[in-house]
Amino acid sequence: MSGYKASPGMSAAAARNGLTITWDGDKNQEIRLRLAIDNGTPTIRELSVRHKGRSWGALASNVTPEFSFVSGIRRIDRETREGLEENGIKEITPKVYEKYKWDPFWDAPLNIPGTEDMRQTLGLPRKPEEVKRGTATYRAKSCDVKTDGTRLAVTFPGVSMGIFSGQLQYTLYKGTNLIRQELIATTEAPSIAYKYNAGLKGLAIRDSSRLTWHDLANHIQVYQFGGHKNDKETPLKTSNRLLIAEGGSAGSIATFPPPHNFFWARESAQVLGYNWYRKDSDTSFSFGVRQAENEEEPRIKGNFALYSARPGTSQHMAVYFYVSADPAPATRTAVMAFTHDDHFKPLPGYQVMTHHYHMRFGLRLLAEAGPDAEIEDLRALKSVGINIVSPVDNVGTGGGAGNRPAADTLRMIAASVEGARRHSDKDFLVMADQEFYGSVLGGHTDLLFSHPVFWTYGRTAGQPLVEDDPKYGKVYHIGAADDLMEMVKREDIMMSMPHPRTKNNAGYPDGFKDKEFFKDAHFQGVGFRWGMGLDLSERRLCEYRCLALQDDLLNWYADDPTPPKYLLGISEVQRQTFGDGIYSSAPVNYLKMNALPNPNDPSPVIKTLMRGEYFVTSGEVLIPSYSLQGTGNKRTIVADVEWTFPLDFVEVVWGDGQQTDRQIISTTDLPAFGKHHFQIPFDTTGKKWVRFAAWDSAGNGALVQPVKLTLTGASSAGAR
Repeated sequence: MSGYKASPGMSAAAARNGLTITWDGDKNQEIRLRLAIDNGTPTIRELSVRHKGRSWGALASNVTPEFSFVSGIRRIDRETREGLEENGIKEITPKVYEKYKWDPFWDAPLNIPGTEDMRQTLGLPRKPEEVKRGTATYRAKSCDVKTDGTRLAVTFPGVSMGIFSGQLQYTLYKGTNLIRQELIATTEAPSIAYKYNAGLKGLAIRDSSRLTWHDLANHIQVYQFGGHKNDKETPLKTSNRLLIAEGGSAGSIATFPPPHNFFWARESAQVLGYNWYRKDSDTSFSFGVRQAENEEEPRIKGNFALYSARPGTSQHMAVYFYVSADPAPATRTAVMAFTHDDHFKPLPGYQVMTHHYHMRFGLRLLAEAGPDAEIEDLRALKSVGINIVSPVDNVGTGGGAGNRPAADTLRMIAASVEGARRHSDKDFLVMADQEFYGSVLGGHTDLLFSHPVFWTYGRTAGQPLVEDDPKYGKVYHIGAADDLMEMVKREDIMMSMPHPRTKNNAGYPDGFKDKEFFKDAHFQGVGFRWGMGLDLSERRLCEYRCLALQDDLLNWYADDPTPPKYLLGISEVQRQTFGDGIYSSAPVNYLKMNALPNPNDPSPVIKTLMRGEYFVTSGEVLIPSYSLQGTGNKRTIVADVEWTFPLDFVEVVWGDGQQTDRQIISTTDLPAFGKHHFQIPFDTTGKKWVRFAAWDSAGNGALVQPVKLTLTGASSAGAR
């Protein structure tokens, strides 16, 4: 226990028969965890909780951690190959394959054999022997106990799980009843894509024992273990990814996954059953969290990419438990507070925006009943706290747009524009935006409009760039990059690249980084979306793809007299409805705007985005204010940050045009559900840009937009 440091409210004591940890939780509760090793297996000898001053109630005795995995082989999807071919990479050599295989969207490694009608994945059919399965086994002889601020980690080495090996870790947090159980494991196998299930095994069934959850209609469901025993895990489609085991007067235990990095990107947010239970006998049961092995909707069976496990990286396979002396309803309330009830918390002076949502808005309005048709997706999005929705209709050469006559494209745009106006409200703005498939710039390009603009893809020889249409007025004909940029500049359109370095944007924006159109200020930046290559060794959401790219972008253009390129949180989901996993599936953008604009004039939204006056977040970490203060080389980064899960660190990242560096400031001394005013001295000498972000212990986070540095400037430069 050399790494252990005693502190008020968190104590650990080792004895011959195990380790006992006692800590202060929330709501005046106290938790006691006794850990031991039985024949090499880490065992929770006792997990008890009480209201301070009252008797202990045992929620679990002699239970063990349960982990299992299923893996397949990672492949490159066809969209990735198409993007690479546009960039002149015609041959998928082993070197190219190794570089680009880890960030897929259209891959489904467990779909055996796979068929060409999935069309998005190369190298089919898959072979049954590609799929590996395994359950964790333990050969621990001791454990390591380490204090880190207000948290305590207990680590057991000697874990094997098929192709993975590593250690089991429990992390406990003073001031909250939260327990994180995780398998931290590596594999040396190449091209591994995998999923995992996790939980606790051997909980006692008593007369008062029962499981409770909310179904997808938000109705309370109860199981009292009256049925026969189960041979395998029973999946549950629960609301909010949450399952609670009640133990009578002793209290209750909730189990749930990390709210965001548990989920790889999909075209659907349909809940596939993220909790499980198993009645092992008449006297014991097990429960936890899970992922499905395949998508349910036949149309998108090829879109289920799993996690990527690069060889040698430490994969963090986590499950959370929340223990309470209270019954299930109070425990549910306490757990839901970590995600603001799966709701994006309102912040004064901010509006919450989702972008790049594939709801086929214009086409649905045309097909159903015109602009007044009910679109329940919009009501579902509003119900989780989103009040600006930027759907993207498909235009260009793909996504069903390639065979669309020009007249139909104009009808679709008109329907989107009028539909956006009619479905907006005083507290809810719908925009009529587009994704240009097969963009004349290369890859895909998102177009966000300050006002309605009518245009068609294709320009014949001698055809004017702009023609007057008796119905739609001014109509642009776009056949080349110069045409698009002329329209963008005339009409003040904002451009952004969705899903960079993956899908059809594989190889982009790298492939056109020297082009003037990408340097143009109207090309505001790129999309931020975790899960298109989700690797559980990442400490930050979309660390390997999005954040690395942003730092590249900032260094590429560090000396250019143009604004920095920004990250814009995007979705990739198609239709959504109530009961879907809307909150967990995508980031949002908090725009610094006191009020929503009139539906007839969304230009204030575009101006706010172009100025970078917003932050991107998963929802649990918020940055209500941020500024780079001072003049000259001696500056101060000032930020107000609030969070729910215990905060892990904040970071200041900078570059000199060639290299990127960072200062990581640990926040493990701060409690869960906290707020902090950060003042960080920052010397700008030799630095050309800076950005700030905050990340919590559950993989959630928030980031503000970067600032280019100068030796002179207002003290409020970079204010958000």
